[in-house]
Amino acid sequence: MSRMEQDAETLIANMGARARHAATRLAGLPTADKAQGLRAAAAAIRADADAILAANARDVEAGAANGLSGALLDRLRLDPARLESAAKGVEAVATLPDPVGAVIDSSARPNGLKLSRVRVPIGVIGIIYESRPNVTADAAALCVMSGNAAILRGGSEAAHSNRAIHAAFARGLGDAGLPADAVQLVPTTDRAAVGAMLKADGAIDLIVPRGGKSLVARVQEEARVPVLAHLDGICHSYIDRAADPDMARDLAVNAKMRRTGICGATETLLIDRGFAGPAPVLAALIEAGCELRGDKDVRAIDPRIGAASEADWDTEYLDSILSVALVDGVEDAMAHIARHSSHHTDAIITEDAATAERFLNTVDSAIVMWNASTQFADGGEFGLGAEIGIATGRLHARGPVALEGLTTYKWVVRGSGQARP
Repeated sequence: MSRMEQDAETLIANMGARARHAATRLAGLPTADKAQGLRAAAAAIRADADAILAANARDVEAGAANGLSGALLDRLRLDPARLESAAKGVEAVATLPDPVGAVIDSSARPNGLKLSRVRVPIGVIGIIYESRPNVTADAAALCVMSGNAAILRGGSEAAHSNRAIHAAFARGLGDAGLPADAVQLVPTTDRAAVGAMLKADGAIDLIVPRGGKSLVARVQEEARVPVLAHLDGICHSYIDRAADPDMARDLAVNAKMRRTGICGATETLLIDRGFAGPAPVLAALIEAGCELRGDKDVRAIDPRIGAASEADWDTEYLDSILSVALVDGVEDAMAHIARHSSHHTDAIITEDAATAERFLNTVDSAIVMWNASTQFADGGEFGLGAEIGIATGRLHARGPVALEGLTTYKWVVRGSGQARP
């Protein structure tokens, strides 16, 4: 092991010990105390707005100089409105129902034992993320409100922004009497720190990666700590033959072009051959600035469409590029999705309720939608206040992971002197 790796493991072990102590305190705090801490953190973010935006400007300038794409720069960039949205997001989490202590279910055994399952915090959550500095505030708020301590490791491209937001957040927690160690930011952007977090079994209870495919793949490959993640956001929108043409056009443009750099952006558009109006939909996308890549049948509709390769159907562009294919009805659409979907978010646009229900019940994704833009795949839009990430696995939590997804449960058994025969 190199000296750098040893130093990183020592750093994370020390942070983990402080986080464990803070998590123990948080787990026993009343809801009102946690909510007050978040309101104080939001106030501190607003008070430090000028410093945070100045730090972000440094990151954006460096990112542009280093050749970050337009989509990644958009993820990185803060402005007064986005920063205020982050502060409001922290306050919104403070108003959500506290899952800690909630009774999931209860029963009584014939021998008189009373059993219940009660929600409890997971403990110490490690969040590894890239580009989006608002994650610093979102993740911290969700962890605190669910009674967990957080160890945050942001990407080097947002280092100044993350430090400024974290400093404000931690100061707000301290002002409200909550442990400042409840939210810690790894002070180095060295990759050895990520490796140390992934090996920190016993110090960290759950790892949540938020970032590109290479980051998530590394986390899933190397982690000795449980991981809650999604690898890609290869989302589909399917226009059925019974779709309303105006709705289909508007939803297709919104699902792709509202923000191209988010994981809920549609990356493949499937159109039923029986749909009467594909040309206006494709034209609207091109006029909105989207590059279309299609199969030969799609290219015959509009000569401005380029040829799609096999790799395009499995690509998360995070850019103004969209793959388009014609399909033979909902069964063919679902077969395409089964081959190429990352099980994140897939949508159907149709006025046929039976077809919609067939799609919703069959497509195996964390989020399935009917007559809605895939851009709604977001914890805030789901009424969860914020999200720590979108989970596409099948265990523990799926879809937007917010407060409830950051809890586990324990069995509570109440007896009256029963001894097992």
